Amino acid sequence: MSGLSLPALLPWLVGLPLLAAAASFAGQRWVAGRWLNAVGAAAQLALAVLVLWLLAAGDSGLGQRYTLGGWGAPLGIDLYIDGFAGLMIAITAALGFVLSLYSCSYFTEPDQAARFWPLWWLLMVALNAVFLAADAFNIYVTLEILGLAAVALVALQGGRPALQAALRYLLVGLLGSLCYLLGVALLYRAYGTLDLAQLGQLVHAAPLSWAALGLITVGLLLKTALLPLHFWLPPAHANAPAPVSAALSALVVKASFYLLARFWLETLSAATTAQGLQVLGVLGAAAVLVGSIQAIRAQRLKLIVAYSTVAQLGYLFLLFPLFGRPSDTAGLGGAVVDAVAYFIIAHACAKAAMFLAAGNIQRAAGHDDISRLHGIARRQPLSLFAFAIAGASLIGLPPSGGFVAKWLLLNAAIDAGQWWWLITVIAGGLLAAVYVFRVLNLAFTDSAEQPPAAEAQPVLPRLLPLGAFALAIITVLLGFNALWVLEVLDIGVPPLQLAADGEAL
Repeated sequence: MSGLSLPALLPWLVGLPLLAAAASFAGQRWVAGRWLNAVGAAAQLALAVLVLWLLAAGDSGLGQRYTLGGWGAPLGIDLYIDGFAGLMIAITAALGFVLSLYSCSYFTEPDQAARFWPLWWLLMVALNAVFLAADAFNIYVTLEILGLAAVALVALQGGRPALQAALRYLLVGLLGSLCYLLGVALLYRAYGTLDLAQLGQLVHAAPLSWAALGLITVGLLLKTALLPLHFWLPPAHANAPAPVSAALSALVVKASFYLLARFWLETLSAATTAQGLQVLGVLGAAAVLVGSIQAIRAQRLKLIVAYSTVAQLGYLFLLFPLFGRPSDTAGLGGAVVDAVAYFIIAHACAKAAMFLAAGNIQRAAGHDDISRLHGIARRQPLSLFAFAIAGASLIGLPPSGGFVAKWLLLNAAIDAGQWWWLITVIAGGLLAAVYVFRVLNLAFTDSAEQPPAAEAQPVLPRLLPLGAFALAIITVLLGFNALWVLEVLDIGVPPLQLAADGEAL
């Protein structure tokens, strides 16, 4: 193992799913072709685990940087990985593996599978590239690939609602990309480089820096769907196929938030203000409350889960006011970053489980109208059990990963002396309990007006409920393995230090 070089493996995190995307064009017409995608997902997971292990086993405690083609910054394409990026790549690979297995049984029609798998692998390519990108323009390119793949996947099922949601998603994504690109152009005009490490050393408080930060922030907030820019997310997530909804909610919107954290707390930290950090926190708190209320009022199961995503994303934005001005801290580290990073992982697993469970129920019942789901637990017990476990994590009940994440967040708020954010966390948990138990109450009780249907119900492939259940169990296991995750997160602090030292491999 000593001969393995971590930097040399970084291009394969992008190259492997890219090869899988190319291969899927040719292999889907073969009867067993779709199962080869599961093999590809397993290979991606193994590579991500190896990279994370090498990162954690490193002696320097620094992130690692790889320069493609020998062209260094600011002209070349660099890949950079530290603990934060490594965890994002690991959770992407882990969920990608489970969702790929699920999709093998979900997309059984050859024509539908032939359209799904290339787009799915392009989504994986773009996600890994976003987390590894060390250049602001390369981030723009990867965001475009990510957005286009996501839009096409939303429209995959067809039908007027899905196509309308996909079109709205496309327009919002293009507007967000345009805002981001304009901000990047201002940065290049002001500082002559787009390398994130070099920008981190050069950026200072100035009108041009503030304008660039504002444009980049608006662009990424549109893609993250933070209130009040969340209008596109519920219909897109609710009308997409179940594995696509799971990936969008668990991974895609987190990629934009990841970039926001990098820009605000690292690259452009010198241009941030305490007032701006508080505004992001207030918007996050509003998202928790408004998204939860909309989830309570929703009449479709997948729409409940989609609005829940709007609410849960709000917790992540408490990072900014609790972290404070980075110039007064020791880089992207500390209790609040630990809490938010753990929240990202716990929410990703729980929300993926909920969307898969909701998709199973919708397929079994032929609809996801809440008022007509009385007694559905009798026909889909494992899916309802998975939904309940994942819901407990969203509420923050022990011993789930959601409990650990919220506990860390509460402690961070107390340590920062900003006790008022505790109200948001506690109220959000109570509201989550309302919409979760609303579903469970209907699912486990029969309606007096609508007796159980006597006609035969469609039998789901066994792998579909097992996929949702497996992810739900992972949310519980996360509650017992917090320390290792937090240790990995500390790798690369101070952030981008290797690049600042000019050490390119």
